[in-house]
Amino acid sequence: MKITSVNNELVKETAKLLQKKYRKDTFLLEGSKCIEEAIASGLEIVHLFADESSDEFKGYDNLIETTEAVLSKISSTETPPKAVAVAKKLKREWSKNYKKVVLLENIKDAGNLGTILRTACAFNIDAVVLYGDTVDLYNPKCVRSAVGNLWKIPVFEMNDLSIFNDYERIATLPKAENTIWLNEYKPQEKVLVMFGSEASGLCEDLKNFATQNITIEMDGKVESLNLSISAGIIMYKLFVN
Repeated sequence: MKITSVNNELVKETAKLLQKKYRKDTFLLEGSKCIEEAIASGLEIVHLFADESSDEFKGYDNLIETTEAVLSKISSTETPPKAVAVAKKLKREWSKNYKKVVLLENIKDAGNLGTILRTACAFNIDAVVLYGDTVDLYNPKCVRSAVGNLWKIPVFEMNDLSIFNDYERIATLPKAENTIWLNEYKPQEKVLVMFGSEASGLCEDLKNFATQNITIEMDGKVESLNLSISAGIIMYKLFVN
């Protein structure tokens, strides 16, 4: 199949997936590497738009050969990739076997979210929970930042946290009288680690829900760290080192 017009109906429908309200069941994959990772992981690819000058996806069942102008219309990047695909969202079921869980509250930066998901996957976190008003998991910037790891780790959106009543619940906070240093803390078997946004930190409800508060040791001249850096340090220390 070949499509060269930016006014084609399928192209216009695909371009709508750049907006959250249209990403009900499907989302966009931008770039050959991301698409290859998705195919290898078993994601269902609905459409695969690829530059007509490329042989990379020749023979793929759902291939649509197209132009740079079309790829630019359906991509979120300034310079369009050589391929863009439409994939179906994964359906996940919560497992009682999840013991190492990360909660992210009100994360607004899609790049930060994608980077944290990539890091969580690298450090064998069992699941990630998105709590509150967190950026859309399938935002194209988040998908790109996760670098093919978005579908390798279970991610859930939830506001009822009662399933964590039997977990040790860790709030990551600035240093205060009721916090201990990360280096002094030894996690229990079932742990929920909670991270708030860079702007506001954790809400009072989550602070009150916590059973332990930890803080990263660092030079007093530095007020704070980027959220994805903090999350990476804490995940490594608790679950790898």
